[in-house]
Amino acid sequence: MSVGTETQPAASPNAVDVRILTRAELALHGVRGEAPVRRPDGAGPSDDGHVLVDGANAALPRNPASPYTVREGRVWLGEDDTGLTLTAVQRPRFYDLSTADGVPYEHVARLHGADVLATTVVQTCIRYAESDRCRFCTIEESLRSGATVAAKTPAQLAEVAEAAVRLDGIRQMVMTTGTTTGPDRGARALARSVRAVLEAVPGLPIQVQCEPPGDPSWISALHEAGATSIGIHVESLDDGVRRRWMPGKSTVPMAEYEAAWDEAVRVFGRNRVSTYLLVGLGEDPDELIEGAGRLIDRGVYPFVVPFRPMSGTLAARDGVKAPSARLLTYVTEGVAVKLRAAGMAGADQKAGCAACGACSVLQSAGG
Repeated sequence: MSVGTETQPAASPNAVDVRILTRAELALHGVRGEAPVRRPDGAGPSDDGHVLVDGANAALPRNPASPYTVREGRVWLGEDDTGLTLTAVQRPRFYDLSTADGVPYEHVARLHGADVLATTVVQTCIRYAESDRCRFCTIEESLRSGATVAAKTPAQLAEVAEAAVRLDGIRQMVMTTGTTTGPDRGARALARSVRAVLEAVPGLPIQVQCEPPGDPSWISALHEAGATSIGIHVESLDDGVRRRWMPGKSTVPMAEYEAAWDEAVRVFGRNRVSTYLLVGLGEDPDELIEGAGRLIDRGVYPFVVPFRPMSGTLAARDGVKAPSARLLTYVTEGVAVKLRAAGMAGADQKAGCAACGACSVLQSAGG
């Protein structure tokens, strides 16, 4: 299957929940209008504005061509009221501050949704050469545009986290990293950062995200540093898709991911470990759902997110399109059924992408 193609599910149109389908349309096509809080590039899935849809965090593309508009706090499709409410997240007060050495707080960490502080601790990646780069990633583009700094120090992160909690009511934090050299693959910098933040803000739930450390003892080190949950993101369970979309990252065998997930569940606990699964990379949707079920059986939360072609990515350069809303709905509903049966909810992770839920439709589907 070629990059960017998708297998359409055989589900009957009558089987689709219209409300979830509308939420999927919003995730893919966004809304017209500006958002005071947005994330233009980086390691995440799209150029988004941060809003609340029916009171829940949502990261929606800013799209002047979207068929969806907002009037008096409600989402409209043409002249039809979708029944969804939408409120823009307001610019946080901590964005107006700078560190003692003159770095704007916004360049150290950013608001995601209404109450999540997120940072990429190391904004470079050993896999960012075009021959190795993940085709959906722009981790170094925000660095090149001057929107961030290459490496955030533990002291900077602690200073910003304290201000964000005090001034803006931040309730959780996410720390990710580009892959670094050495067997820790970025875990060392994450552990130092977690300890520093928790010294400044005791009790703040923090999720860490990295590749499977070559030395699995780093998983315990991250937990001992105080991390609440961990994301070890594979993006696809299909090795052919991995090789096409993530040529550098796919050199880490799936068996190494499985061992890391199992160790992380042992250390952090069931449903405190998650992994991204991207819809729209060409993976068979039924196989993706079944693979998500195997992750759930392991105690790993499969955070299902649509691929969206973000400006600056190799995929966008090559004209790869996002999946259809119907495909995203089909996969999301299939995974949500398995999550509910297992009693796993993203909110129970306390910190991280699954707990925030903004980039996915899973929470709308009951996952």
